[in-house]
Amino acid sequence: MPPARKGTPQGVKPQLAGRMVERAIAAGVPFAWVAGDSVYGVGELEMALRRTGKGYVLGVNATQPFNSWIGKPAVAGTAEEIAQGLDPTAWRRLSAGEGSKGPRLYDWAYLELADLAADEYRDGATGTWTRGLLIRRSLADGECAYFATWCPAGTTIETLAAVEGQRWAIEDAFETAKNELGLNHNESRSWHGWHRHVSLAMLAFAMLASIRHRANAPPPKTLIELTRRTSSAGRSRRSVASPSASPSDASSPPTSSPGHSGDARTKPPHSART
Repeated sequence: MPPARKGTPQGVKPQLAGRMVERAIAAGVPFAWVAGDSVYGVGELEMALRRTGKGYVLGVNATQPFNSWIGKPAVAGTAEEIAQGLDPTAWRRLSAGEGSKGPRLYDWAYLELADLAADEYRDGATGTWTRGLLIRRSLADGECAYFATWCPAGTTIETLAAVEGQRWAIEDAFETAKNELGLNHNESRSWHGWHRHVSLAMLAFAMLASIRHRANAPPPKTLIELTRRTSSAGRSRRSVASPSASPSDASSPPTSSPGHSGDARTKPPHSART
């Protein structure tokens, strides 16, 4: 989900997000996950995603209560309380993706809370899905962020961390489009005007991103290998064509030979003979 827009009523944002998901599915857009911040959190959007068979990593507040169900280790309390009570071995250091200065490392913990049959939410669906709690802890100040998760049973913590990490790239793209291309610099009086402005700005952003990607691409390996092989073959031919020097040759005077013009003499002139 895109960052929540200022000025939009709190209760409307999850509804707008649900409509976006519905339109994406109707248009045949291929996707398996939805990620969002705590504005979208638990509730209506969660149920809608479960019914459509999509996994999610949605931010929640520290005060959001969580409980485990039958068959899972006992967990009960708010997200913050659960995080504070975790054993140090429950945390794993993983990257949330590449940032401007390298991998964005955090400590992560994942707790499976319940396994549920997919057909409880969607008729005809098969398989088991897991409801869980994902916790991300900053290495700098220890601040935690909390996420409700819904995923196929057996999904790893690495996958969930990677899904949540995609939000940083999306939000960074929005900020770049605003600062560099004026995505939010409009005073539209109608939906059509707003839509045209946003469409043109995002089209320009996509074009610039494609140009940068191609400009920063490494050179093709085939050309490098071809150059190396050609150079090696040239050195081999030269070494075969040139006779190796012997110690006796070092003291012998150089013998002149005709150059490209053919005017260099190899024998003394006739007048010099006796």
